[in-house]
Amino acid sequence: MKDSAADLALEFIEDGQIVGLGTGRAASAFVRALGARVGAGLSVQGVPTSQATAQLAGDCGIPLLALDDVERLDLTVDGADEVDPGLNLIKGYGAALVREKIVAAASDRLVILVGREKLVDCLGQRGRLPVEVVPFAVGTCGRRFAEMGIPGVVREADGEVVVTDNGNYVVDCRVEAIADPVSLDRELCCTPGVLGTGIFAEMAEAVIVEDDRGARLMRGSR
Repeated sequence: MKDSAADLALEFIEDGQIVGLGTGRAASAFVRALGARVGAGLSVQGVPTSQATAQLAGDCGIPLLALDDVERLDLTVDGADEVDPGLNLIKGYGAALVREKIVAAASDRLVILVGREKLVDCLGQRGRLPVEVVPFAVGTCGRRFAEMGIPGVVREADGEVVVTDNGNYVVDCRVEAIADPVSLDRELCCTPGVLGTGIFAEMAEAVIVEDDRGARLMRGSR
């Protein structure tokens, strides 16, 4: 993520705000840019969505709060893996989807940073929907997902199962075009053992898109 996208996101930040700090490459670029502003005198506090982001934000000098310490956040800045024309999102390739959704839901505004390649005509275009699942329920959830026509595999990295900061597993479901993201999210979340999905429907207020010409702003109706 180039400096122009992070700089544009900084225009949403005001002195004294509490800011949710997302996880992933785009969010990390913003955290570093925000840290530079804090070093120059900006007074903000951050709520990180992952242990990795907490470490980075601390290294950048951003004062941090736990989510339990605040009633509401002014805004959250995060990345996404897919963005459709209505600014609905798929997130979770970085395995922080549940914490990211909790923090986003506790925020007055959600601003998303993406590269142009993340824009899709319809959610599911990249063929992957992350779902966070309690380890005890991986088998039953997997069978349920297959019955729904979206079979999944437990995510691994370097031959080891990926474990989220919540101590759970991520099941990557194979999807095609998702006609009704809200309904699919609801149906999946009604499955015992599912903690949350990577569908972030009707949550983003703005998406900052980075390409070779710089950054541009897309606004939603929220």
